[in-house]
Amino acid sequence: MGVPSLRVSSVDPDSQRSVSVDGDYVLYWMIIHRRLRHNFALERAVEWANRLGKPLLILETLKLDYPHASVRFSSFMVDAMREHVAEVAGLAGLHYYGFVEREVGQSDALLAELAKRACVVVTDEYPAFILPAMVAQAARMVPVHFEKVDACGVLPLRATSGPFVSAYLFRRHLQKVLPEHLMARSLREPLRALVLQHSELDCSAYEARWPNLARDPMALNVLDLPLSRSVGVVEQTRGGASVAQGLLKRFVAERLSAYADERHDATREFTSGLAPYLHFGQIASEEVLWDILTVQNWHPGLLAAKVSGAKSGWWGLGAGAEAFLDQLVTWRELGFVTAFHWPDRYDRYESLPDWALETLDRHAHDPRLYCYSLAQFEQAQTHDPIWNAAQRQLYKEGRIHNYLRMLWGKKILEWSPTPAQALETMLLLNDRYALDGRDPNSVSGIFWCLGRYDRPWGPERPIFGKVRYMSSDNTARKMDLSGYLLRYRSF
Repeated sequence: MGVPSLRVSSVDPDSQRSVSVDGDYVLYWMIIHRRLRHNFALERAVEWANRLGKPLLILETLKLDYPHASVRFSSFMVDAMREHVAEVAGLAGLHYYGFVEREVGQSDALLAELAKRACVVVTDEYPAFILPAMVAQAARMVPVHFEKVDACGVLPLRATSGPFVSAYLFRRHLQKVLPEHLMARSLREPLRALVLQHSELDCSAYEARWPNLARDPMALNVLDLPLSRSVGVVEQTRGGASVAQGLLKRFVAERLSAYADERHDATREFTSGLAPYLHFGQIASEEVLWDILTVQNWHPGLLAAKVSGAKSGWWGLGAGAEAFLDQLVTWRELGFVTAFHWPDRYDRYESLPDWALETLDRHAHDPRLYCYSLAQFEQAQTHDPIWNAAQRQLYKEGRIHNYLRMLWGKKILEWSPTPAQALETMLLLNDRYALDGRDPNSVSGIFWCLGRYDRPWGPERPIFGKVRYMSSDNTARKMDLSGYLLRYRSF
């Protein structure tokens, strides 16, 4: 069938750059869909290589100067790059070039040089963080036809006409249009579709200046790079597709059936743990979806005939699978759609719904019983032991249990001088420490704390106004947090 046209876009700045049939290879610049399975962008590059009878060169780079760059995130990405070296070894018609910067700007220079010899360049489309600006900058230096490919989710981004104000409305849209896109699946292993069996590609001239990780994958020590160590490596959470696939298998086998009932309990681990791997593109949401559907013996005939927007029952599966797929498809992709249609405002305070802005602004100067600085929040120096434990978990492990992350955000709103400053604190701490920070889905969770995708709630309260309220006392009544508090009693 090929990659759906709805997922492919040209990024030629003048729409005049053509495919160079005399080029030496097809270049796939892997920047966020960092995986070799279920990757429409890689599949599109393979299509070009087969059409032109050229080898495929995969360029995967790691910059030093991305926002919040640290050894935590870079180590996680290098883990996956090392896996890629091993996975592509011996595959005909394919060359992998992994490059980790030692000085700022090196990866841009390498891309510019490799693009000069390319027939066509394919890269990843991603609607958030620094990725749109990176691709726009690259478009000015790529001399041949340049495409970006959307492999962000199960639903193509362009299968929507605008953002949605609630999960319910987006869910209704999904239930209407997703069936026609659901079966347009990506190839599980697109590299197996490469036709060219023999190719010689000499990159030694480049590798002398820009060392290829593939030459000696273990020689690189991330701790030797000029990166911040204030946010340390999470040793118990390694990156890579194989780790993600192992987590998925265990989740489906051991936790999925009870997910609907147990996922909000911070004392028991019933979440999938896949958020960092989805964020860094090391596993596709499509792979997660189809692994679950396959195990559940699902077929299209199980889909509900009626479009209701209900969060359960549409897939025709058990309660656990329905609840998880609502998180994976509805909530995750809702954030991507918002970022895609609001690229300049999806992460701005002013993008909150009118009712939320009105009520928060009206209560912006209400007295605060407690008010903390960014440094106090960062160092977990509040009066609330539950909040402090959640912040320490974020600091140490790069994650907070999903339910407690909602409470974490609500309390920052309650203890900050203004709602706008609360948002700034939430985004900064989340982006600095969370392995799944900087992601549209992560941004959605933060903005939900301020009313996005929600509705007005009563009674109207100080500080919150009509924004949904959460309390630590109520959370403590719902679950026994004694073990959690003991585990995260200190840094």
